[in-house]
Amino acid sequence: MFCTTNSLPMDLLLKQGSLKQEVESFCYQIVSESNDQKVGILQSEDKQLQPSVSKKSEGELSRIKFISSSNKITFSKKPKRRKYDESYLSFGFTYFGNRDAPHAQCVLCKKILSNSSLAPSKLRRHLETKHAAYKDKDISFFKQHLDSPENNKPPTPKIVNTDNESATEASYNVSYHIALSGEAHTIGELLIKPCAKDVVMRMFDEQYSKKIDAVQLSNSTVARRIKDLAADIEEELVCRLKICDGFSLQLDESADVSGLAVLLVFVRYRFNKSIEEDLLLCESLQSNATGEEIFNCVNSFMQKHEIEWEKCVDVCSDASRAMDGKIAEAVTLIKYVAPESTSSHCLLYRHALAVKIMPTSLKNVLDQAVQIINYIKARPHQSRLLKILCEEMGAQHTALLLNTEVRWLSRGKVLVRLFELRRELLVFMDSAFRLSDCLTNSSWLLRLAYLADIFTKLNEVNLSMQGKNVTVFTVFDKMSSLLRKLEFWASSVEEENFDCFPTLSDFLTEINSTVDKDICSAIVQHLRGLRSTLLKYFPVTNDNNAWVRNPFTVTVKPVSLVARDYESLIDLTSDSQVKQNFSELSLNDFWSSLIQEYPSIARRAVRVLLPFATMHLCETGFSYYAATKTKYRKRLDAAPHMRIRLSNITPNIKRICDKKTQKHCSH
Repeated sequence: MFCTTNSLPMDLLLKQGSLKQEVESFCYQIVSESNDQKVGILQSEDKQLQPSVSKKSEGELSRIKFISSSNKITFSKKPKRRKYDESYLSFGFTYFGNRDAPHAQCVLCKKILSNSSLAPSKLRRHLETKHAAYKDKDISFFKQHLDSPENNKPPTPKIVNTDNESATEASYNVSYHIALSGEAHTIGELLIKPCAKDVVMRMFDEQYSKKIDAVQLSNSTVARRIKDLAADIEEELVCRLKICDGFSLQLDESADVSGLAVLLVFVRYRFNKSIEEDLLLCESLQSNATGEEIFNCVNSFMQKHEIEWEKCVDVCSDASRAMDGKIAEAVTLIKYVAPESTSSHCLLYRHALAVKIMPTSLKNVLDQAVQIINYIKARPHQSRLLKILCEEMGAQHTALLLNTEVRWLSRGKVLVRLFELRRELLVFMDSAFRLSDCLTNSSWLLRLAYLADIFTKLNEVNLSMQGKNVTVFTVFDKMSSLLRKLEFWASSVEEENFDCFPTLSDFLTEINSTVDKDICSAIVQHLRGLRSTLLKYFPVTNDNNAWVRNPFTVTVKPVSLVARDYESLIDLTSDSQVKQNFSELSLNDFWSSLIQEYPSIARRAVRVLLPFATMHLCETGFSYYAATKTKYRKRLDAAPHMRIRLSNITPNIKRICDKKTQKHCSH
């Protein structure tokens, strides 16, 4: 033991071979401890040493060594080391570690005790308390148990995470779910963490509940975690794009709640026997949202991550001037740096534009229906009274829907809801309103019923063309089916058969009436005009890539294939296993799975399937963006959130944590 005094005189400490000095009112502080010695500090409270006589034996004094230069006193103490005896096996203990100073190890539970426990009384106590069923066994039982193969196996090291590492990983996992849900960062500390503590406390105990405090979920911590997760996803995506054969782009621009112009760019590429779709870029445009600015934003990302423009095969956009036009515009500039790339317009935009054309008589009914809806929806008091009336009358719905030209599906839903609430509106409408008589006019209601039916059918077609991994073949198949249906519907109406329009048919049965010739003529004119308009937007062309849709129906060499590729196609169609896979897999997965076996023809097919057919991903992305960056979170950098929410790549949280040099919890 080392003791330090403040200028302690040596002549006061030693006198006639005995200790004569004692320090009164001092504090003893342990500063370090080892097996052989202890080090302490003596500090006087009043800084004065009062001499007193204290007699010590010569044996104790002989163990004291004075070091005058540092004012330290060393109490050397030799530790006692116990030896292992073979008789200890009768208590179920063998030795572990150094033979000269071993530890005691129980042969039953493998628990290791310290060297000081190598005493018969302590070993017997462990056997009787922990293994009472074996306390009467003789030494041969324990010897047999010790020599068993299970005990001869070397101990397997158990690797566990420290509390800090586990808390950091838990923090990343919770932050990942917060980003996926689009909730505010503060929800982690204000809601998730208290709920987790309550659950653990009720299911386990308070000791485990306290460990939840180590998981840091503050606002700033969650924001950093989300950025790390987004960066990991971006890194993985860039690696995939560098090794892929080609990719296609889909881009669109819109304004957010804070007035910033936001650019979304999606990419489609082949990876691991499938075609993937991910968010390539979510960026705010600092200046004007022109085509040149959009191109510079995308080009900077490509150059920063060293992604080759030559791999771009197609760019899909809407029909706005900022996205497609002269040489200065975005798509044209992209095609300039990617000469082999093509461009395409969203097929959903074409469909939405085509269905706007209709006869004047039907257009008037549509406009009047919108006016009736706006008369009620624009007045909150009227909306509340209508809700009460609908509840009293037991109506299926209690509110009308608003129509908007931006949302393509709203027109059909609005008309259906208006027609279903026509009785309630007839009771509710004020006679002073000039359009109130429309609800009693059967001719007007017949036209409204037809519009509700036809736009419902058009909505179904529109929805079938949305979703992920939709190809050009899927869209044109849907449009081909719609064109045939339109011709069939027109023929049926000419024969005064309205079974294909259920709302109109039920209403005719309800009023026990027939449709006037003027109404039939307007319906037929609308159906045939709709068909001719769709043919303009979706022209029927010679499909040179029909072999991609179904290679097993090809009997002659397609024009787009060279001789070598056609020979490979023949080999492919002659393989019975490939034919079975064609019936089980989607078109994208089928061709992607043949890259290794038939690389040439499969790569050509994948290149045909890569282009986007619709702008569905961009429309969905802006919906997520608007829900994430609200008026209450105007300063939020939503790009990392969009990277996580709109990507199919799952971040590697273990890899992120391993990169961190300091495994402590952030605050």
